[in-house]
Amino acid sequence: MKAQWSYSSLKTFQQCPKKYYHLKVAKDIVDEGGEAANYGKLVHKAAEDYVRDGVPIPPQFEYMQPILDALIAIPGKKYCEIEMGIAIRKGKFVACAFDAPDYWWHGIADLAIIDGGRAWLVDYKTNKNAKYADTKQLDLLAAAMFLRFPELLEIKSALAFVVSKEFVKKEHHSFYKTRYLEVMKPELDRLEAALDNKVWNPISGPLCGFCPVSTCVHHRKRK
Repeated sequence: MKAQWSYSSLKTFQQCPKKYYHLKVAKDIVDEGGEAANYGKLVHKAAEDYVRDGVPIPPQFEYMQPILDALIAIPGKKYCEIEMGIAIRKGKFVACAFDAPDYWWHGIADLAIIDGGRAWLVDYKTNKNAKYADTKQLDLLAAAMFLRFPELLEIKSALAFVVSKEFVKKEHHSFYKTRYLEVMKPELDRLEAALDNKVWNPISGPLCGFCPVSTCVHHRKRK
């Protein structure tokens, strides 16, 4: 069975297949998100409003203004929170709407700046530091950009850790766009096997105390 997925949903499956099942397949549990997730949403909204509309940044987020000002200074057309999708049609990867019925992958780029054949792609992170940065997310977003904007030849992308003011950078080239879509293949193969076999084994880990699946044998109350 072919999965419809995003970077974040596949990371959820990696964390715990049982959690993925309840949130994404059965959809009998809703993850309301914790304090960190809600903080991240506020940061993203403040950045979007400032870059797109010039709305002043709330005082509690002023620490990220130098980063956003530097991004605003980059020449080119700016797209904030741009939704993108990829479908497989007639055996080829093609751009599609984020919510297209036949999407294969979809994701949202926090900021994309396009200037002719070049682009800059930024994903904001609110982690305390960049220790566990994963650039595979950038690979997927860059591939989607190349498919949606075929005039692009190269993309400079970065995970912008706005709290610690760190940038994890990467360069992408249109020639390799298909290769970028294979970065999550081992995880995707395991997800599709779980969908075919209907086996969703729980995994015990440090985030079990934050999981909304209270019926899991590994569930524990958050301290």
